[in-house]
Amino acid sequence: MQTKINTKSQKPKAKSQKPKAKSQKPKAKRMTIPELYNLFKKYPSIQTDTRKLKQGDLFFALKGPNFNGNLFAIQALKEGASYVIVDEEINSSDERILRFDDALSTLQELAKYHREQFQIPIIAITGSNGKTTSKELIAAVLSSHFKTYTTVGNLNNHIGVPLTLLSIGKDAEMAVIEMGANHQKEIESYCRYTEPTHGLITNCGKAHLEGFGGIEGVRKGKGELYDFLSTHNGTAFVYADYDYLQTMSARVPHIVKYGQSEGLIQGKVLSNEPFLEVAITSGISPVTIRTQLVGDYNLPNILSAVLIGKYFHVPEEKIITAIEAYTPSNSRSQLLKKGSNTFILDAYNANPTSMRAAIENFANIQSDHKILLLGGMMELGKDSVEEHMALIELIRKYQWEQVVLVGGDFGKIAHGYQFFDNAKEAGEWFNSQRFENTYFLIKGSRSMQMEKILS
Repeated sequence: MQTKINTKSQKPKAKSQKPKAKSQKPKAKRMTIPELYNLFKKYPSIQTDTRKLKQGDLFFALKGPNFNGNLFAIQALKEGASYVIVDEEINSSDERILRFDDALSTLQELAKYHREQFQIPIIAITGSNGKTTSKELIAAVLSSHFKTYTTVGNLNNHIGVPLTLLSIGKDAEMAVIEMGANHQKEIESYCRYTEPTHGLITNCGKAHLEGFGGIEGVRKGKGELYDFLSTHNGTAFVYADYDYLQTMSARVPHIVKYGQSEGLIQGKVLSNEPFLEVAITSGISPVTIRTQLVGDYNLPNILSAVLIGKYFHVPEEKIITAIEAYTPSNSRSQLLKKGSNTFILDAYNANPTSMRAAIENFANIQSDHKILLLGGMMELGKDSVEEHMALIELIRKYQWEQVVLVGGDFGKIAHGYQFFDNAKEAGEWFNSQRFENTYFLIKGSRSMQMEKILS
């Protein structure tokens, strides 16, 4: 490497002037990924937030639009971090500060290196709706028979996916990785370092239309998982009732289907009052699975868990027990009882597809007193007002005791229903009422925080 010399700085100085010593910032130590991995094996816990730091953690100084982890590097060391990985010069001579060109890509490359140490099934799950529920059901089934690592909560983005991979212990027999995406090439990037051996797309609905550019963009973006499997001799688990998934997965060399009338595992809804009961009609011994889930839209999620358990030879009784024991949390299809009232709390997220499914499911519930509490849907771009209007038209097809709409583009439409700007105002209204023996559906996009109505 040649050093460019600035000739202007080489002029002789007057004798009366002593040359000033150059003030040099101490440079952080640099490492290769294999060298960093050796450190990771010694300190296998990673943190990106100093507020959650534990003694001995490796701290990655990530950057975002509103934060810069490099500013907290020295603080992280003071609070117990074993080493910090930075991508800016830090004014410190501490050898525990490790400099890389980009902290985030270093985290992802470290995750890839760690993943390459395993010869186990890595199952990637994506989709517009139901991917977290499917992931948790599948992980529950596999965990009943194998040492299984999986995504915690919804850590399914460019930071969460590598952190999930790096959490896989050396005793792992299976891993289930959830992948979220709101634009094209995102799933492709996750596959590059996750290297899944198996994959499942739950569905492709009207979610993140602004980033994907329409429903065809959604299918192309989610289909990047199939693209990876097709070029890496992978296996896809495909819900046969969705023709578009069969078309999208056609090039994958190994396909295992499931559905209501086609595939290795087949099943149907028996009841949804109040919890979903599913009859497995083919693939394992005929059985009724009594879940703690709400909504017949969860049928594909349940069938996928049965299928993957069967595929990996989990005993049938363990499959059934694991699914029946699963309890949803975090405002995902939760059934809550408060006094004589019943609430379906599905406020973690919402898009036109999931909203329609939830409303239609709620309409089929037998009750004389049903109230809708729906929050606005986000990330729909130019289609947003039109999609909100379409929901209004759907709502009008059914009889409700009351409809309450909150925020978003519901405020731009003349609908004649009760409207509030935010969940706090809706909650104040709700708490002023005296409801008895009433069913409620509470649903909206995450940013609407519809669960606050019950707080």
